[in-house]
Amino acid sequence: MNVTHWTALLLFAITCLAQAQSPEHKLNFTAEPQTFHLWEHGAPGALGDADEDTPTITVYPPLDPTRSGTAILIAPGGSYTMLASNHEGRQFANLFNGMGVTAFVLKYRLGPKYHNPIELEDAQRALRWVRAHAQQYGYQADRVGMMGFSAGGHLASTAATHFDSGKPEATDPIDRVGCRPDFLILAYPVITMLPPYAHEGSVENLLGKSASTELRKQMSNELNVTSQTPPTFLFSTSADTLVPPENTVQFYLALRKAGVPAEMHIFERGPHGVGLNLEDPVLGVWPTLLTNWLRERGLLTR
Repeated sequence: MNVTHWTALLLFAITCLAQAQSPEHKLNFTAEPQTFHLWEHGAPGALGDADEDTPTITVYPPLDPTRSGTAILIAPGGSYTMLASNHEGRQFANLFNGMGVTAFVLKYRLGPKYHNPIELEDAQRALRWVRAHAQQYGYQADRVGMMGFSAGGHLASTAATHFDSGKPEATDPIDRVGCRPDFLILAYPVITMLPPYAHEGSVENLLGKSASTELRKQMSNELNVTSQTPPTFLFSTSADTLVPPENTVQFYLALRKAGVPAEMHIFERGPHGVGLNLEDPVLGVWPTLLTNWLRERGLLTR
């Protein structure tokens, strides 16, 4: 073999190696979570510059983000006064990473210091942020979902019923991106702000004391479902005495009436805030049901 042939073969080998190690296909074995401020120069409406005044998003990258092309924003619960960011945040981010999904955990501002619409604005900004960074992290901008637990479920369902396609006049390019989630996952969610099924602690922390009936209706998401509300997976238990499962059922029925694809699971036993609970032989099946729903909707493969 002459020098020309050897040179051509060497160039071919280098090209193949470069393609195999290109950022689009490179497996990320050492990625660590990274946390970013939602607004680089301070959040609108902030009442200070402490940690509680600074909404953030934490990125949990999977081994190969291109495997599914999907991302999920997770809103932990906590009655709009604290965040259960471990068992309703990090644990589920790791679960989604195992599916090849890029996960983001949201730290949103809380009551009683902050009230509506601050929490929704944090969620909307986070959805825009995730969508705006799709190319950087390797998923598709039209496969960005949101998951919420308890009060975080109320925030997620609010984001899914109160959204826009972007603000074209905005100076910040992230704000020009739409904030509608492409799919929705709700775990034992707060949905209604109206008696008899409202979780009054969440109502007061979000809307303040003595919120008007009109405001309660405005933020009762079973009343705000339309045909544009994204496909939804819902889960709760009949034994939940903190946030009655009627919240879940009302949202499911509203989705059904609007013609939105939805799947609901109400287990007989299980406390509020159960999280993964893989030790329970019955209730522990719900993450598998969720995985099957995502797979059926084509969200776990390109």
